[in-house]
Amino acid sequence: MNHVVPADYLERVYAGVLGKIIGVSLGRPVEGWSYARITETFGELDRYVHGHRDWPLILPDDDLTGTFTFLRTLERVAAEAVTAADIGDTWLDQIVEGRTCLWWGGFGNSTEQTAYHRLTAGLRAPLSGSAEVNGRTVAEQIGAQIFIDGWAMVAPGRPDLAARLARAAAQVSHDGAAVDAAVALATMEALAFVESDLDTLLDAAQAALPEGGVLARLYREVRAWHREEPEWARARQRLEASYGYDRYPGNVHVIPNHGVILLALLYGAGDLRRSLVIANTCGWDTDCNAGNVGCLLAIRGGLAALNAVRDWRDPLADRLYLPGPEGGRAITDALTVAVEVASHGLALSGEAPLAFKDGAQFHFCAPGAVQGWLGDGLTLENVAGHSRLGSRSLALHYPGRSAWARVATFLPPEVPEPPDTPFARGPGGGFNYTLLASPRVYPGQEVHAELEADTTNAEAVTMHLMVRQYDGDDTLVALPGPSVTAAPGERVTVSWRVPDLDGLPIAELGLEVSSGQPGTVYLDSVRWHGAPTVTLGRPSGGGEGRMWRRAWVNAVEKIDIRAPEPYRLLHAGTGGAVSTGSREWTDYEVSAELTVPVGRRAGLAARFRGLHSYYALFIQRGAVTLIRARPGQAERLLAEAPLDGDLERRHLRLVVSGPHVQGFVDGTLVVEARDGEAPILSGGIALLIDEGWLSSGDVTVSPVT
Repeated sequence: MNHVVPADYLERVYAGVLGKIIGVSLGRPVEGWSYARITETFGELDRYVHGHRDWPLILPDDDLTGTFTFLRTLERVAAEAVTAADIGDTWLDQIVEGRTCLWWGGFGNSTEQTAYHRLTAGLRAPLSGSAEVNGRTVAEQIGAQIFIDGWAMVAPGRPDLAARLARAAAQVSHDGAAVDAAVALATMEALAFVESDLDTLLDAAQAALPEGGVLARLYREVRAWHREEPEWARARQRLEASYGYDRYPGNVHVIPNHGVILLALLYGAGDLRRSLVIANTCGWDTDCNAGNVGCLLAIRGGLAALNAVRDWRDPLADRLYLPGPEGGRAITDALTVAVEVASHGLALSGEAPLAFKDGAQFHFCAPGAVQGWLGDGLTLENVAGHSRLGSRSLALHYPGRSAWARVATFLPPEVPEPPDTPFARGPGGGFNYTLLASPRVYPGQEVHAELEADTTNAEAVTMHLMVRQYDGDDTLVALPGPSVTAAPGERVTVSWRVPDLDGLPIAELGLEVSSGQPGTVYLDSVRWHGAPTVTLGRPSGGGEGRMWRRAWVNAVEKIDIRAPEPYRLLHAGTGGAVSTGSREWTDYEVSAELTVPVGRRAGLAARFRGLHSYYALFIQRGAVTLIRARPGQAERLLAEAPLDGDLERRHLRLVVSGPHVQGFVDGTLVVEARDGEAPILSGGIALLIDEGWLSSGDVTVSPVT
């Protein structure tokens, strides 16, 4: 029997995602600080303090990336069948070693890096995270708890299912009390979709714990302190005395920090603002603890709870970074992620996934959602109505002169260039986690914006689609597109096929609004589709910039930026890749001239979705192969042919159309296949290298029909 999801399911998931982002953003600048240091510096931490560290508010963070990346397991495995091994396979597919998602603090020092190393060595989960292999101290740090919220959000009102999924996810990297803590949190979060009583949630979490374990004792004692002691700060002293870091070894043990979560929930009495103030003022692992508290209480309270913290919600503008090998999903927003999460939950209940407004990337279909859009000279407001295919739109209130709204589609200029090699210390400025990304929009794709002018406007309004691209020196340059003029009350659509930009990346998509009088225009939706028509390489106009190369996600040991060719990839192991593109790319061809001075094999990938998910055309000594890669499975050989000659200046072309895959070498079709087993139908491109040096010229992508 299928489970019926709550009527406000998407809104509660969206609230949970926002609550997680808010909590992490509040706590990030004081992560690892003590209670004394926080209170001496700020008093109670009731505001964003990123400016104190001279950091941006929006940053990549392991709490966020891991939470929403590991759920991608559900794109290929039904939730009822998910195992720890399946989720471990997602780690290998979606993490760029030494760069993204995890704290790369060193083997043995970082629990997650230790588990990742076990996975790469062939030890499958749950052994990869077990105390048997890694020792109890390593296995019981906090990481399982911080990544767990998503598994609850796909199981609304189903705490038993959430607990099972959470246990499987936690066991990839952790064991013992760390797994139990993750299960307890997921139990509360899943139940919070249908139950608001805080004691009932805590009772359910406590019932999910081993009765004689330390976490069960922690719950009993903290709840008793709450009954006895009215001041949370005094209860915090008791927590530190009984469960402090001095009693639980390692970098960030789960027990003290889970205790902070309990204090915040109890003494905050379920109020989102008060609970997050307590969680962050307590110290220790502030961003992790506040992220969990924020997610739980936002699910419980829905978007109404977020309306009470507009001073925290509004500055975020839904913006979210999820770096990984599939770079087209790295620059994203809370509502996009919420739709992905809720679609998994609906599938689990036998319902169709969510899609809005003809598949528009920006649809604004939740109260308050701006999906990363910002105003320059105008103000933005999510409002009901003014939508052809939905119920909401984004109002742009303009002042009677030229102004514009914009959204990031690639790395903002303030993101520092990361170190070229893995495991290097971050570049500073708060970027403790490397932000690798690819653009979302490319030349040759067609962008459509649907708009409506308000009936009360005093005169017509003119609107231009625009992009801002990086030039050869990494300076942002505006490029106006077509315009459309709307009389008061008129509904219009403006469309633009993005022109060739010399391979330079598009950083922002925008809409310029011009009128002689103040007024309002409603942005109903923005969407783009199709494969690009683009040649990627060193800009022909020269320049000292590097954003053209940073548009590729770097998953090799080193890219030699001093080489004369655009791309020189150096990788001693297997599975080296640099990738770009997005899920909008479906049927297309990709081509490049490759040279392999040394290496086991090298090639091109199409429909690239991860380090173990793509079609590839490989060349190696004496052979050319057509491969399909899928997480958790051995590579599948689709076709093979002999290859004469060396691996110097070989022109490769890989064509994907529906289930059909073709490989050309030096203009000749040499391998082809039809993939009839759940084919990969969309995704970006990659250059691939195993154990060697790959040099590539310009890479060209164009659609096929």
